[in-house]
Amino acid sequence: MKIAINTGGGDAPGLNAVIRAAVLSATGLGWSVYGILRGYRGLLEEGGVVDLTRDSVRGITHLGGTILGTSNRGSPLSWPVERKDGTVELVDRSEEVIEEFHRREWDALIAIGGDGSLKIALALSERGLPVVGVPKTIDNDLAATQVTFGFHTAVDTATDAIGRLHSTAEAHGRVMVVELMGRTAGWIALYAGVAATADIILIPEIPYHLDALCAKIKERYEKGPGFAIVVAAEGAFEAGGSATFQETAQARGEHRLGGIAEKLALQIEERTGYETRSLVLGHLQRGGEPNAYDRLLALRFGSAAVELVREGRLGCMVALHPPEVLAVPLKEAVGKLKLVPTDGDLVRTARSIGVSFGDEGTD
Repeated sequence: MKIAINTGGGDAPGLNAVIRAAVLSATGLGWSVYGILRGYRGLLEEGGVVDLTRDSVRGITHLGGTILGTSNRGSPLSWPVERKDGTVELVDRSEEVIEEFHRREWDALIAIGGDGSLKIALALSERGLPVVGVPKTIDNDLAATQVTFGFHTAVDTATDAIGRLHSTAEAHGRVMVVELMGRTAGWIALYAGVAATADIILIPEIPYHLDALCAKIKERYEKGPGFAIVVAAEGAFEAGGSATFQETAQARGEHRLGGIAEKLALQIEERTGYETRSLVLGHLQRGGEPNAYDRLLALRFGSAAVELVREGRLGCMVALHPPEVLAVPLKEAVGKLKLVPTDGDLVRTARSIGVSFGDEGTD
C-alpha cells in the first residue's frame, strides 16, 4: 500500500503528532507513506511531495506547526490564476490533483484539516479520490466529533494570557478587552473566559448589547474591585449589527475577521469614561507545543486514520465519541457546525457565577 498525507487550513497544535502516528502505524504494516507539502499545492507544484519514514517523524510529537506546511489559499476547487491583464481568475484544478494522485499510484489520502479543508476532501472523494479525513481546528466547531485536537492547547494559551492581565488591569484600574479566535463559534472565548474568570464574555452565538456590557463594567467599578476583563471572540457582534472585519484586509478584497477588541475598547471608554486597553492574541493561539490532551488525541486520530484505510473504509473522517475514536462519513462530518448552545451547562455556569454575556435585560 502507498498512502499520502497532507495538512490544510490554519495550523493547530497536534498536527505533527497526527503525522507521526499515521506514519508509524502505516510503516508498521509495511506501507510506503508520502507527504504532500502545503495542502494540495504539492500536487500542483514542482517538488511538492516528500517521503515520510520512521526517521523523518522521529521526535515531532511535541512540536507545534506541521512539518508538511499548510495553506488556506490553495483549494484545487478554486485555484487562483493570474491572467496577462493582471486579473485573478479562480479555476477548478481538482482533476489535475486526482490525476497526479493516481499517476503516483497512491492508494489513499489522509487529509488533516478543519471544516474548509474537509469540504475540499469531501468534494475530491465524491470525484473518486480515496480519502480519510482527520478533524483539526482550534475553533472546535466540527459537530461530528466531541472535540478537535488543538482546541485545548489554544484554550490553555488564552487562559494563561487572560490570567496575566488581571494584575495589570487591577494595578491601573483599567478595562482590558481581549480578542480571541472564533469566527462563528465561541468555544475558545467561552472556555478560556470562564477558566480565567473574565467578567464579560462575548461570543457569536449571543449577540451583545453595548448598554448591558457597559452597565456590567460600571457595576465592577462602583462595587469593586475597580477593573474589568472582557473576552471577545473575533466573530462576536452587537445585536442588530454584524461582525467586525479588518480594514486592511478589506482593502485587498479579503474578508478577514478582526478588530472587535479595538472597536469595543473605544466604545467602552467613550461610554463609561474608564481607561480601556485592547489586546489581540491572534496566532499565539495556534502556535507552540500541544498539551498532553491534544498530543494523545492527535496520536489516536493518526493511528485510527490508518486503520480505516486498512479496512477500506474510505470517504470517512475519524471522530472522538468517548471513549472511542470512530468513523463518521465525510458528508455527515462537514454538514453541520458545532456552535455553543446558549442554554448549555457552561453558559449557565458562567451566568450563575456572575459572568455577563452582554445580553442582560433583553429577551
